[in-house]
Amino acid sequence: MVELEKIIEAIESADACSDTFLDAETEELVWINREIMSDEEVNAACDQLDEHGFYRLPTPYEINDYAIMDSFVDSLPDNLIEQVAPLISGRGAFRRFKNAARSLGIEQDWYTWRDSAYRRLAVEWCEENGLEWK
Repeated sequence: MVELEKIIEAIESADACSDTFLDAETEELVWINREIMSDEEVNAACDQLDEHGFYRLPTPYEINDYAIMDSFVDSLPDNLIEQVAPLISGRGAFRRFKNAARSLGIEQDWYTWRDSAYRRLAVEWCEENGLEWK
């Protein structure tokens, strides 16, 4: 049985430069860093972890923070959607969004929304991999 909080923490720290794996027996997390390893070394390490029963955690692409942010904006009252929606496209969208959330007093609502989305992702990931969680 894996601790869901450990999976959530790994999802929160996911980045494009690494792959994260979980050993379900020991709950050990292993990061493979693409910045310090060649593509050949990364592929070999990932293959070896896959062969030894480690589970690959979601990548930033699978997590899709932008979609989480977009769904949060869609959940806002119409007057806030009108203010925030134009800010979340193009370069700098996350920075503009966070500044707006802070100035509009909805920053904590955003973090609660994002945390809930990460929790759902973690639960879905456990279920997809047949892992019991606590």
